[in-house]
Amino acid sequence: MNDLAPLLTPEGRALLDEVRGTAPADELAVATRLRRGHPAGLVSAALGQARLRQRAAAKFGAEDAERMFFTPNGVEQSTRASVAAYRAERLRALGVTSVADLCCGIGGDSIALARAGIRVLAVDRDPLTAAAARANADALGLAGLIDVREADVTEVDTAPYDAVFVDPARRGGRGRIFDPEAYSPPLSWAVRAALEAPHAALKVAPGIPHEAVPAEAEAEWISDGGDVKEAVLWFGTAPGAVRATLLPGPRTLLGRGLPDPEVRSVGRYLYEPDGAVIRAHLVAEAAEELDGGLIDPTIAYVTADTLRETPYATAYEITDQLPFGVKKLKALLREREVGILTVKKRGSAVEPEELRRKALPKPQGPHSVTVFLTRVAGAPTMLIGAPVRAVTGAGAS
Repeated sequence: MNDLAPLLTPEGRALLDEVRGTAPADELAVATRLRRGHPAGLVSAALGQARLRQRAAAKFGAEDAERMFFTPNGVEQSTRASVAAYRAERLRALGVTSVADLCCGIGGDSIALARAGIRVLAVDRDPLTAAAARANADALGLAGLIDVREADVTEVDTAPYDAVFVDPARRGGRGRIFDPEAYSPPLSWAVRAALEAPHAALKVAPGIPHEAVPAEAEAEWISDGGDVKEAVLWFGTAPGAVRATLLPGPRTLLGRGLPDPEVRSVGRYLYEPDGAVIRAHLVAEAAEELDGGLIDPTIAYVTADTLRETPYATAYEITDQLPFGVKKLKALLREREVGILTVKKRGSAVEPEELRRKALPKPQGPHSVTVFLTRVAGAPTMLIGAPVRAVTGAGAS
């Protein structure tokens, strides 16, 4: 699929309606039937678009995805709608009324910005991608707020806009790009563009080294439903600040420059911090809320003797602490009639699936446990426990 125009015609739109929800196993039969009355290329394009829409539903919701137009890279690289909406709301709260969305892709962020009432210039140099962004603005009734331009973002005048948003390409022919200077455009260019605007937000990979964050930027790591989605460098907000934001919510933990927590023996509860908290290096802030310490100076597990509510970590009640050993674990699971085994690891080279297969080759009964493969005071250790009730509410800002 290298041209959206045929799908935007009345015939193309009718075909898209007809193939909506087609299961992969039925595609051949559907294609054979439709090709009797429509060009084969158009039928293939419609079925391909239907597949992309089904994949995109997880990010955009079924209602929007069924109306939007996608490219394979656009589905893969676009921002989840909930994250884009959160970021757009932050910009709106800063008083931003217009944004230059550079490297706009298929327009996911532009859509969120427009829905927040912000006027958007959406720029992408790829013709097909820009066409998809334009079609999406029209399909969602946002064309009046989103002006799509096919251009090189480095040649765009952003002076007329209140803010700049840059989402550089972080994938190449060999997969993910980890060096920020290998982004397209490079992070250094994006930072220069950000510093020229009253406000700016640069989307970067969550694994960006903290030392690569410019001194002028606020760094925010965002997770959605427990999965870390991105990091954002904000300009025109709070230089040097660090925050972890959890969606839905949002719930935000602000860095306070605390020293590393002390190491303690394993208590009754083990807390697994949210990935955004870990990426933001705010485990100390989370541990202070929990009155907890670390089980090992190099491991981001917090332990405490009391259960406290926090949105920033998942709590587990620990029943056993054992030196690592498959036979010991297998015997314990058999004794406790365990049929469901969840394996988590941090600081261990053992693969969870391998341990699960060896320790629980077949269900032993109705009970479930969670095993943490980790280190305690430097020693390979298994912590056995189970999640406690969901803890939310306190400590949010």
